[in-house]
Amino acid sequence: MPGVLDMQLEQLRERFADVQTRQLPSGTTLVTVPGLRLPEGWSRSSTTIRFIVPPGYPFAQLDCFWADPDLLLAHGGPPQNSAQTPVPETVEPATWFSWHLTGPWNPNRDTLSTWMNVIIDRMRQVQ
Repeated sequence: MPGVLDMQLEQLRERFADVQTRQLPSGTTLVTVPGLRLPEGWSRSSTTIRFIVPPGYPFAQLDCFWADPDLLLAHGGPPQNSAQTPVPETVEPATWFSWHLTGPWNPNRDTLSTWMNVIIDRMRQVQ
């Protein structure tokens, strides 16, 4: 029987067909969602999103995400609450977004898909 993470990854793939995963040395799972379309106001029309799923998921909440390293605002400035920081446990350069839930994580309600909704909402806020 598939675990919660496997089931939620399949649900995420229903929305984003090219989702990839990679197990990292610490036991975390790196989820990569290529080709997320961006609204006007960004330096690119799409970006690859990466986020880390901790070993305690779904009871451990998701936090922060990474985009392509060359993603900027259209005027050339960096996005708010971001830094050029590699994805943990990799040497992949990326733009890290310090972005968090505004309410408590609920493992009975929240999923990888709801976390992607949080990321998409952040990317709609071109700032």
